[in-house]
Amino acid sequence: MSPGTRTRIRGRTKPRLAAALVAALALPLGMTAVGAPSPAEAAQAAAVQCTVDYKVANDWGSGFTAEVTLTNRGTAPLTGWTVTYDQAGNQKLTNGWNGVWSQSGKTVTLRNADWNRTVAAGAAVTAGGQFTYTGANTAPAAFAVNGEPCAGAHKPPVAVLTSPAPGAVFTAGDPVPMAATAAAADGATVTKVEFYRDTTLLGTDTTAPFTHSATGLAAGSHSLYAKAYDNQGASAESAPVGITVAAGAALVASPAQLGVRQGTSGTFDLKLSTQPSANVTVTVARTSGNTGLTAAPATLTFTPANWNTAQKVTVTAASTGTGSAVFTATAPGHTKAEVTATQLAADSTYDARFLDLHARITNPANGYFSPEGIPYHSVETLIVEAPDHGHETTSEAYSYLIWLQAMYGKITGDWTKFNSAWDTMEKFMIPTRADQPTNSFYNASKPATYAPEHDSPTQYPSRLDSGVSTGADPIAGELKSAYGTDEIYGMHWIQDVDNVYGFGNEPGKCSAGPTATGPSYINTFQRGPQESVWETVTHPTCDNFTYGGRNGFLDLFTGDASYAKQWKFTNAPDADARAVQAAYWADIWAKQQGKGAQVTATVAKAAKMGDYLRYALFDKYFKKSGNCVGPTTCPAGTGKNSAHYLLSWYYAWGGATDTSAGWAWRIGSSHAHGGYQNPLAAYALSEYAPLKPKSATGVQDWATSLDRQVEFYKWLQSSEGAIAGGATNSWQGRYATPPAGTSTFYGLYYDEKPVYHDPPSNQWFGFQAWSMERVAEYYHQSGDALAKSVLDKWVDWAISKTTINPDGTFRIPSTLQWSGQPDTWNPSAPGANTGLHVTVADYTNDVGVAAAYAKTLTYYAAKSGDADAKRVAKALLDGMWDHHQDPLGIAVPETRADYNRFDDPVHVPSTWTGVMPNGDPVNSSSTFASIRSFYEDDPAWSKVEAYLKGGAAPVFTYHRFWAQADIALAMGSYAELLE
Repeated sequence: MSPGTRTRIRGRTKPRLAAALVAALALPLGMTAVGAPSPAEAAQAAAVQCTVDYKVANDWGSGFTAEVTLTNRGTAPLTGWTVTYDQAGNQKLTNGWNGVWSQSGKTVTLRNADWNRTVAAGAAVTAGGQFTYTGANTAPAAFAVNGEPCAGAHKPPVAVLTSPAPGAVFTAGDPVPMAATAAAADGATVTKVEFYRDTTLLGTDTTAPFTHSATGLAAGSHSLYAKAYDNQGASAESAPVGITVAAGAALVASPAQLGVRQGTSGTFDLKLSTQPSANVTVTVARTSGNTGLTAAPATLTFTPANWNTAQKVTVTAASTGTGSAVFTATAPGHTKAEVTATQLAADSTYDARFLDLHARITNPANGYFSPEGIPYHSVETLIVEAPDHGHETTSEAYSYLIWLQAMYGKITGDWTKFNSAWDTMEKFMIPTRADQPTNSFYNASKPATYAPEHDSPTQYPSRLDSGVSTGADPIAGELKSAYGTDEIYGMHWIQDVDNVYGFGNEPGKCSAGPTATGPSYINTFQRGPQESVWETVTHPTCDNFTYGGRNGFLDLFTGDASYAKQWKFTNAPDADARAVQAAYWADIWAKQQGKGAQVTATVAKAAKMGDYLRYALFDKYFKKSGNCVGPTTCPAGTGKNSAHYLLSWYYAWGGATDTSAGWAWRIGSSHAHGGYQNPLAAYALSEYAPLKPKSATGVQDWATSLDRQVEFYKWLQSSEGAIAGGATNSWQGRYATPPAGTSTFYGLYYDEKPVYHDPPSNQWFGFQAWSMERVAEYYHQSGDALAKSVLDKWVDWAISKTTINPDGTFRIPSTLQWSGQPDTWNPSAPGANTGLHVTVADYTNDVGVAAAYAKTLTYYAAKSGDADAKRVAKALLDGMWDHHQDPLGIAVPETRADYNRFDDPVHVPSTWTGVMPNGDPVNSSSTFASIRSFYEDDPAWSKVEAYLKGGAAPVFTYHRFWAQADIALAMGSYAELLE
């Protein structure tokens, strides 16, 4: 009966181990004086391997802004740098930021500021300047770094897929014409171009023009791209292009969604997917929805000659009214095409942006979703964060899908997508009865067997200890009474959507293997706080010993006399709470439209999920909460005294697969992170009638949790305003004795970096933005004075660390560093935390985090009237919209210096051997990459491989589902509250 232990890194835009684009606050020209490089730094100059990229960001005819990016292409840090170049014309510097700028004659000098003096190997630093000019604005031709020409390492080639066009639709059986342009750098030549569908090589061309006719593509959505190679061994892939292959002749409409403001018109294109043998007459009509929207012309004719030339349909909106309508194009012998048009208020710029992004995200051809409609973690497959593959997904992604579709319902009045998103989550991410078959054997008086957590993966497996008493589970009985079942209604946290590993997951069959298609439930983190994603052994949630060693994978994690086949699931509470949060807004917005009945059933399911989410409010082994020291001396909990009432890092449940010898277990978690709290969800579950749980004590538990969470933020707030890490009821995960003087919160011990240490869980600014956004929503709805006091201080701090450059680009905090600790909590007289401090180590233009941050400022400004918060929220949204769009959404390049860890060893005891489903051996010689050999077949692998051989850190542009959804949601929130 092994509950195991588990830690995890969230599926997010992770804090990298080395900085990517580093910047800081804009400084007026000459404000900071930086001396010349030291002799040691000067000696480094001749060895510098670098590239300098120069880009005009904005040119208005008499002036412009430019970005200069210095990339360290060497293998050692570059400490102290000066970039010089000569203007080609009469450009004159007026001011600069993110460095110290000066100009003498035509020569421009850019020196590091104190905070970006060191550029890590493979990392880059970007600075901006503003200039005036007359005549031509020709870019400079050459650059020097520390007085030496910046020749740099060899740059990879550039590939662009020019055919097919993004969003193109073809008919199954017809060839898909693919074409690409490719250019090599530094005097090299292009040797070949490969053409791919997802990760499958379709064909190769060695001579320009580079083309391939792709045949045999199955009906469905496909992501296509090209990969160019040069004669020096470098390679690079193009941006992906999404297409759709229809099963038969089809009408093709683009875009599928259209926002039209009151009194204006918009257009969509129509064409055919395949050449007809005779003329085809297409009829266009409104088939449902808002009568204030009309379309013309009503008929169009396509011939065998012009079938692939788009014809435009104009949709006109009346001067009053809002809401959506569906326009359907039909023709004999062709699959119909539908376009959803939404009538928007006349000034709704940001609602229009939401619909634009929503269309890109939900377009199946753009690659955000599996064929089942499951949101991937990212469009790109080669990505390692919390998920170790882009086509895994997390409960986080599902919760963002639900939230995205709630906002879609608010703007369009169409609530079918919100209900469908919940249904998809319920079908694929909440384990069925067949997946958790032995819950009826669960004994609430003995919920699990204790296993201590350890500091390092090398200390595992962790021996089970039945001699340590565990407390009673106080909510199991009332949950069964309320819902008539023993099954848990909560999401598992991670899923291998495409079954890349091959564990399989057919309900009731348990790890069916590579013959079973995805999606497949998997697990990763399970060996203490030091286990980063690079040190995990991915394993199935349902372990029937088909793979791994003689005991499957179980004996890598826990030590026992014998092992039984079992299932086990882990819940990420922040994701379930976000789903409840989204359901709350859906109910509010639907009722404002008079459509509340359309979401009632889904909202009731959210209330049920919130009831089970209470398992996250309890100590891991239901021991007494507060001053809990010693696994044998800390008393077992009784009643609710094992509840800390904070959203902890996880809850988990499992049991035997053998129903004739059944047993089951459940655990909470002792560790609470500031970034996981969600007072808006607690508010909804305790005070909003449609979301109040059915159980006997659920409402009261969430009312207590609401107060406790807001107090938790106040306790963790640093002197500057940022929110520190968290607290634990089990020091070191084994009820150890904390250091003398450790401050407490209701008896919980302050933990600077709760749960994981590689990298530290408290350093990512994204946790600040995510968490404070929930506080801001709660404050907006409730007016809570304590929440406002936390936000007042946090917003001032965050804005003071935010740079909005003259061209609209921005920098926000990225990595945070901490010192000290909070005062021990006194509810009647909270301390000032003068000994708890935060500093910003580096900055970023991460668009996903910026969106969450903008939402925080939006809700805060709407309630408080703070003009500065409104200004910065708008600037962040406008900056990402104006500078970082691409066909798939909004994204920025990232230098992934941490990808040198693909070769990191994975701890496996010397006596243990096993095998992954694809045959990869697992033993004491295993590395992260060796047990994931499928990465070698990924088209982007060559970029990582070159880095591992000593090349520059690879640069990727990732389209994470959560980030794209958060950007769209930020646009919609600003439209609702401030536009």
